[in-house]
Amino acid sequence: MSLPSHVRLVEVGPRDGLQNEAQPISVADKVQLVDALTAAGLGYIEVGSFVSPKWVPQMAGSAEVFAQIQRKPGVTYGALAPNLRGFEDAIAAGVKEVAVFAAASEAFSQRNINCSISESLERFAPIMEAAKQHGASVRGYVSCVLGCPYEGHVAPEQVARVARELYAMGCYEISLGDTIGTGTAGATRKMFDVVSADVPREKLAGHFHDTYGQAMANIYASLLEGIAVFDSSIAGLGGCPYAKGASGNVATEDVVYLLNGLGIDTGIDLDALILAGQQICTVLGRSTGSRVAKARSAQ
Repeated sequence: MSLPSHVRLVEVGPRDGLQNEAQPISVADKVQLVDALTAAGLGYIEVGSFVSPKWVPQMAGSAEVFAQIQRKPGVTYGALAPNLRGFEDAIAAGVKEVAVFAAASEAFSQRNINCSISESLERFAPIMEAAKQHGASVRGYVSCVLGCPYEGHVAPEQVARVARELYAMGCYEISLGDTIGTGTAGATRKMFDVVSADVPREKLAGHFHDTYGQAMANIYASLLEGIAVFDSSIAGLGGCPYAKGASGNVATEDVVYLLNGLGIDTGIDLDALILAGQQICTVLGRSTGSRVAKARSAQ
């Protein structure tokens, strides 16, 4: 299969990245990050999460962030809304697209959200109905598609079952996540091959963590399978709190560099992206997780 001519990146740094940081992050710093990502040319930015601050304190103030960001026409500013209350809060904040998440592993589902996979999917029914009423779009996440910290191997057929359910419920796109970053290129291709029998490839996205250093190889393998949407996080921010040693999401800067080298269009300014990563890392007092940004700074 030939490589796609264009790839859409879903920037998850402001949500999936920042939610794992230990230190408080101000609304102003979050707004600055989102605006910098917009200026760099990202077409989809996951801005925040409408969940209880008790469980995810770093996502407190998401409504204020949405109220202050400089929205650019044509850019999607999404948010995670795992329940109906979160969805209603997101809509009140002017969010037009939300995301829900399920797991491909029963053990992970129980440990993460205290319910079975089937129960988690049932909880999304009122969100999907409310989304129809409000004209909002819903994107679905499936975690642990290439391995689980509790179960180990996860069968591609199980991933397909969960993805199929989300697609049938009305999720316009399903992002398949290698949550603990143990997947390899061969396993990635097989997984997408199996899932695509139930969900069209153009409705699938890849979400890779780089714990074992395999994220870029897995993205290339996904491209060979016709996948043209990938989640990534500025400066490689984020990780999996349920997997010891998980090093975080694949860095957006690195993915853009790879795609540029393949002649695949993203519409993203790599230099502006690197600057945005440097700025948020300065705020966080940490070094970037982007290999490209580190190499550029060393030149």
